[in-house]
Amino acid sequence: MRHLGAAIPALALSPFTFAAQAAPFGGHEKMAAGPFTADWDSLAAYQTPDWFRNAKFGIWAHWGPQCEAEHGDWYARGLYEEGSEHYRYHVEKYGHPSKVGFKDVIHQWKAERWDPDALVSLYKKAGAKYFVALANHHDNLDLYASKYQPQWNSTKVGPKKDLIGGWAKAARKQGLRFGVSVHAAHAWTWYETSQRADKTGPYAGVPYDGHLTKADGKGKWWDGLDPQALYAQNHALSKGGGGGVGGDQWHWGDGASTPDQAYCEKFYDRTMELINNYDPDLVYFDDTVLPLHPVSDVGLRLTAHMYNRSIAKKGKLEAVVNGKILSEQQRKTMVWDIERGQSNAIEPLPWQTCTCIGNWHYDRSVYNNKSYKSAQTVVHTLIDVVSKNGNLLLNVPVRGDGTIDPLERNIVEEIGRWMAVGSEGIYDSRPWAVFGEGPVMEEASAPMSGAGFNEGKNRPFSAADVRFTAKGDAVYAFVMGWPADGKVTIKSMRAGSPHLKRGIAKVELVGGQALAFEQAADGLRVTLPGTAPALPYAFALRIV
Repeated sequence: MRHLGAAIPALALSPFTFAAQAAPFGGHEKMAAGPFTADWDSLAAYQTPDWFRNAKFGIWAHWGPQCEAEHGDWYARGLYEEGSEHYRYHVEKYGHPSKVGFKDVIHQWKAERWDPDALVSLYKKAGAKYFVALANHHDNLDLYASKYQPQWNSTKVGPKKDLIGGWAKAARKQGLRFGVSVHAAHAWTWYETSQRADKTGPYAGVPYDGHLTKADGKGKWWDGLDPQALYAQNHALSKGGGGGVGGDQWHWGDGASTPDQAYCEKFYDRTMELINNYDPDLVYFDDTVLPLHPVSDVGLRLTAHMYNRSIAKKGKLEAVVNGKILSEQQRKTMVWDIERGQSNAIEPLPWQTCTCIGNWHYDRSVYNNKSYKSAQTVVHTLIDVVSKNGNLLLNVPVRGDGTIDPLERNIVEEIGRWMAVGSEGIYDSRPWAVFGEGPVMEEASAPMSGAGFNEGKNRPFSAADVRFTAKGDAVYAFVMGWPADGKVTIKSMRAGSPHLKRGIAKVELVGGQALAFEQAADGLRVTLPGTAPALPYAFALRIV
């Protein structure tokens, strides 16, 4: 969250991969029995549960120890990149990475003002129907009690709190579905920068702390802890000398260092423990396809377990697994997630876009520069995504101390004010015959790159743009702005339109009154009230 991934390459599989496919290595945690097995053909029987299809909007706390620095994304990697902004900031704030590395940032992170009940209550008022919490990031710290990551989890170091446990309790108290995001599969290569040393200056040639072992901790705060259980750097660097995450290396190709069996099985056990102990409705994997694919089958096993366990506990499949950069076949097995981007068509299967009002990890400069996404941008994105059979998962960055800043709160509250009216055409809806009309749709759409990343590359929405949803006998037409002349013409609903099964009987402003209309040859002509709504950048017409 992350990475600018390329298209998934054709990878030459290692001998380990063949062994794993032929006879998967068994972890300590046993898979739940049920109809699903750890192979693509079996998982293709998956059906997305109605709760997810109806929810449409979730909020995410992409919050972990990297937020302590309040310096943005990939801090735990970037602090080891000599000359980078993260490196310079780290040297000034904490010290040189040969002496003070990311393990020490974790030690300083206390989350002392974290109030999950207050935050999740705010998100529910904003209209979220599900809440997702970061369970670990590429920095490899588990934010829950873990017997498989016993030293480097948030109950033992840093806040010394079970963060996932707290989030889960708060979400369920508010009646929200609960999800977790899992990113730690990539720590193996992501932390390779910690094996480096400065090339210039007074610390030239002095190794950073990525090679430290338990024996090096004598007399230090981390005495008794093994840094390698966090950094996982007791291996040769990827081709290129410690990149490991750029381009095809993100997909474990192009000379990326391949994780060993012990690493893969430890990741499996940690994630199985997370699923079994915290019972999430949704697990989001920040990987190409599934974790460690294609060098291990652990992702397939975790997905089959998630589905079988859901059936056993709830009597039907209620579980959601999110994966990225999926083939058409793989999209049948889980819910496709697009990072910071959108599909340009009504997708035949439910999908999700994940994005953020700022950076993924809290960045003080975004606050200082007042550069968050506006509530208007979020609402427009939500409407567009839902019109195409998708959900929006929105990250609201959390500060290191566990709070959100005043600008973020204002944005969340404004989203809630819009959703209090406009959500009638959002929740429980399905795509209509076409997803929309107007200038944005008529222009060539920006293509996706890797996991997505086409967000904000098209022209902004205006009052000339319309998006549609359907629910029951009604079609909802969302107009992306209040027209200056007070009139709307919807071409897709013209007299004789092939998209309409019958004539239009009534047009109402959602949250308002019935409106005068005429179904003419050029479109459905609607006359709006003389006064625009309080949040005029998007409003819905209920058409029956």
